[in-house]
Amino acid sequence: MTTDTTSNTTNPTAPTSTTWQLGDRTVNRIGLGAMRLMGMPWDEAPHSRDSALAVLRRAVELGVNHIDTAAFYFTPTRSANELISTALQPYGDDLVITTKVGPARSRDGAMEPMARPEELRGQVEENLRQLGRDHLDVVNLRWGTRMAGEGREPDSLAEHFGALAELREAGLVRHLGVSNVLAGQLTEALGIAPVVCVQNQYGLTNREDDDVLALCGERGIAFVPFFAVGAAVPGASPAGGPDETGTAEVAAVAAAHGATPAQVRLAWTLHRGPHVLAIPGTGSVTHLEENVAASALRLTADELAVLDAVA
Repeated sequence: MTTDTTSNTTNPTAPTSTTWQLGDRTVNRIGLGAMRLMGMPWDEAPHSRDSALAVLRRAVELGVNHIDTAAFYFTPTRSANELISTALQPYGDDLVITTKVGPARSRDGAMEPMARPEELRGQVEENLRQLGRDHLDVVNLRWGTRMAGEGREPDSLAEHFGALAELREAGLVRHLGVSNVLAGQLTEALGIAPVVCVQNQYGLTNREDDDVLALCGERGIAFVPFFAVGAAVPGASPAGGPDETGTAEVAAVAAAHGATPAQVRLAWTLHRGPHVLAIPGTGSVTHLEENVAASALRLTADELAVLDAVA
């Protein structure tokens, strides 16, 4: 891939830093989502164990120091947390592992009801055991079962987030975040305990949470989109085909930079603000390397205008 480094001087919205603070931890803005390490449940065959371990080890070699995971990321033969523990222990001092609690899955993979506030400690302890840690760097409260575009649950998260705040005070959790929330729910959480990140579905063709992104910027909170690239990837979702909105525009920008469409989508995401991180998931070392390289891609003001108009 070639990158345009001259356009940064004419584009005031281009990323000015490759890092951000998650509480007292500094992370590179391109991280790694662990959900796709072992392949998705609907894939014809899971990724091999060796390939998943290779992705994790290569990520750290490339400077990735922010990995997003969850105890409910598993297939019948693979567990994201176990893969992380096997590949990366002893953990580097700069590595930040973010996990999430709230949802749960049965042994057969079916989703179970949202955990009650008193059940969150058990989920935190499960992540601790699986990852081999005595505390968790960041724990996100993943709220509700419906995502952006599906009418997310507007209910109060105070009891659940308050339970996590108690675990933070007890030393089991270093920092707290929230996921899949509305702006009002973020404000509610901030009234209970510090929030270092918000992890919501967001991308080039899904900007329902522009208000949440803006609020995070105002409050110095990391905004961490998930599915920022996956919406356009064939086979990434079991429901329907890939979202082809903006395919031509993305392809044209990619061609101008000698980049891939996924790299352009990631670069656009990072251009949304210095507080925006990315956690693209993959089970491929090649795709991992392309994702990390996307942090060096500088889009011109004209290219950003074209991409902004897609949605």
